[in-house]
Amino acid sequence: MPNHPLLRNHVTPAEISSVNELIANRSSVGAPTLSFEFFPPKDETGEAALWRTFDAVIDAGADFVSVTYGAGGSSSERTLSIVEQMAPQITTVGHLTAVGATRSGTGEIIRRFEAAGVKSLLAIRGDAPKDNPNALADGELGTALELVELAHEVSALEVGIGAFPEVHPESPDMAHDSKVLALKQAAGASFAITQLFFNLNAYLALRKSADAAGASLPIVPGLMPINNAKQVIRMAAMSGAKIPAGLLAKLEAADEAEARRIGMEFTIDLGVRLLDAGAPGLHIFTLNQSLAALELASGVGLCN
Repeated sequence: MPNHPLLRNHVTPAEISSVNELIANRSSVGAPTLSFEFFPPKDETGEAALWRTFDAVIDAGADFVSVTYGAGGSSSERTLSIVEQMAPQITTVGHLTAVGATRSGTGEIIRRFEAAGVKSLLAIRGDAPKDNPNALADGELGTALELVELAHEVSALEVGIGAFPEVHPESPDMAHDSKVLALKQAAGASFAITQLFFNLNAYLALRKSADAAGASLPIVPGLMPINNAKQVIRMAAMSGAKIPAGLLAKLEAADEAEARRIGMEFTIDLGVRLLDAGAPGLHIFTLNQSLAALELASGVGLCN
């Protein structure tokens, strides 16, 4: 059973100005942070689901939320609109991607984030859209490190970065990943959120390697609830995340309801073990749906 205190009193951006301050304040009373990721919906039905989920995580006492970009910044305007509505209500992290981006365009996005009351950015390289695989080469910013440098240069906003417990697909090894984390920290990054993963030891190895490379910034695990097993298996394959063989076999052999039970039980157990191992919090990927996200948050002891 989880043994983490239910200290989920909601705070507003006026009281807490950055993700790092949230992490430090929660840590000072022995409580990890609870946060959630959203993505820009494509239609009115999707938007209604997003706002229902947002209201639910606010009620659950979320510490902060983040909002993603589409591939190549394809949903940037929708992202900005959503962020502008969320930021007055809760500490909100706006994603920035480097794919196809110009320095002037990125600066304008950062200014809009600032005007909306955003306190933190998450600077990631991102993936090229399927219809434009050369988009990375088309922009002025080729790496997340350049994006961090630019954000730190033109803004006083806190800058976060992505991290890869199972090694970035284009990296030779974790030592290289950790050196890059240290470079990003030196360039102004002050926290990291991982991509989805399913192995506690992968996170612990990342943390150990990062420490050895001088990257001391907090690394918040990003967790994907295994609510729809087929969907999560596809997402894991696309991202390069490895689902443990035993779990994968069980999920593939079970019917939909049983696969959900097995998957959620596994995710909750992983979340509990991450917190027991000292993770500073959990960042839950909602897919704009509240049921599984809050089931996970409750199961690990971070909300009622």
